[in-house]
Amino acid sequence: MPPITFFSLLLFLCSAAHRADTVLGFTRSDFPRDFVFGAATSAYQYEGAVAEDGRSPSIWDTFTHAGKMSDNSTGDVAADGYHKYKEDVKLMVDTNLEAYRFSISWSRLIPNGRGAINPKGLEYYNNLIDELVKNGIQVHVMLCHLDFPQILDDEYGGWLSPTIVADFTEFADVCFREFGDRVSYWTTIDEPNVSALGSYDNALFAPGRCSDPFGITKCTVGDSTVEPYIAAHNMILAHASATRLYREKYRAAQKGVVGINVYSSWSYPMTNSNADLEAAKRYLDFVFGWILEPFASGDYPAVMKTNAGARLPSFTKSQSQLVKGAVDFVGINHYYSMYVNDRPLDKGIRDYSADMSVNQRASRTERPSGKQVPSASPSDPEGLQFVLHYLSEAYSDLPIYVQENGNSSNDTLNDTDRVEYLKTYMGSTLKALRNGANVKGYFVWAFLDVFEFIGGYRSRYGLHRVDFKDKALPRQARLSAGWYSGFLKNNGTYIQNELDNTGPHAQQ
Repeated sequence: MPPITFFSLLLFLCSAAHRADTVLGFTRSDFPRDFVFGAATSAYQYEGAVAEDGRSPSIWDTFTHAGKMSDNSTGDVAADGYHKYKEDVKLMVDTNLEAYRFSISWSRLIPNGRGAINPKGLEYYNNLIDELVKNGIQVHVMLCHLDFPQILDDEYGGWLSPTIVADFTEFADVCFREFGDRVSYWTTIDEPNVSALGSYDNALFAPGRCSDPFGITKCTVGDSTVEPYIAAHNMILAHASATRLYREKYRAAQKGVVGINVYSSWSYPMTNSNADLEAAKRYLDFVFGWILEPFASGDYPAVMKTNAGARLPSFTKSQSQLVKGAVDFVGINHYYSMYVNDRPLDKGIRDYSADMSVNQRASRTERPSGKQVPSASPSDPEGLQFVLHYLSEAYSDLPIYVQENGNSSNDTLNDTDRVEYLKTYMGSTLKALRNGANVKGYFVWAFLDVFEFIGGYRSRYGLHRVDFKDKALPRQARLSAGWYSGFLKNNGTYIQNELDNTGPHAQQ
């Protein structure tokens, strides 16, 4: 990590959060003109049409059809975006959306994982992009959002094999070539720091690999102690390979940028003891440094190398050179903060969470949990501000996009809680920007209700409600959609309550 101490940064952030404007009022015009506001979905969660027009099964088709979701749901239909994209783009226009972030289904575009392009898949994404461009909506594309063709998992284990680096680069090449004349913002991989764990440590995500005692269910295949590290290593190499390809082959003409996404949460030390302060710093090294430090220095954080030992792959000299500097921006998906305290390093068999050597919880009063998803997630907009400052300071002021932020509400149209959530987190983003963080955009998750990877159809994150009980899947704008629309027309104003000296996280 660059020469910055966690302790001095923590002091700076706390003072920055409580100095100057204790009352914050803002409109769209308070953000820079080149700052972009949008909303997001992803292919498997949104498109449906899983067996139509030449699409092959993805790992999520296999996973959900095996009954792995708690509500036994699948993404077979999802929000039917494959057929309803024109209707949804019209809703984006009505919402005054400035940008839309979606992902491309590798299984739909290149059904065999490599080789022949599926004409119908190519047509769908060209049509979607054209519709967005026609309506003045900036296009942000995620190449891989937790899904990839089942055929590659069957052939060589997907992200567990270095073979996927070449296949992913070929997939990226097709996307750059076919869509890059209209797409300038590319994110390669969604949340490698969480997807590697969910897929290969605790089996929460497809393809559902784990080893006892680390899985959320009885494990039948996998090795939680090494596979997450191997998978993330190959994701980092795949990103770097695709980025080099873009820079060498496409950037001069297309003038786009290529970034990577990480799942984000801030860490508060439970006490001011040196042990807990070190634990909070170690948490950030594991959460952010695992993925981002190789792009800064060409290697993993020292604490990860020490705690994981030989289970953490090493970069060869050529790999280190490939990776270092191979990122134009960082995207973060941010929802909550964590409270951490030091925990002695386990002596026995360890996975990633044990290697981190911390107890973590979503509030001061919640019991510690080793799971990556907290049982409760109190709102803490200040945590997002801290993350934005931390990333700007720690990683050479790279541009940052908040690519997902939102909260799950019940099925109501009158989602006042979501409105308040968005107001406070957008306000925190503005405060970070005013204090020097290099943040360039903010995207709400999600534009409309979709299949959620953890909650299926029971979790409702959408600005627009989708009635999944009606085969027509009608959309209805929620209160939050109306509020966001008004804000983006620059007539939405929010006045924040006066901040006290302790900050909202102290009461949780």
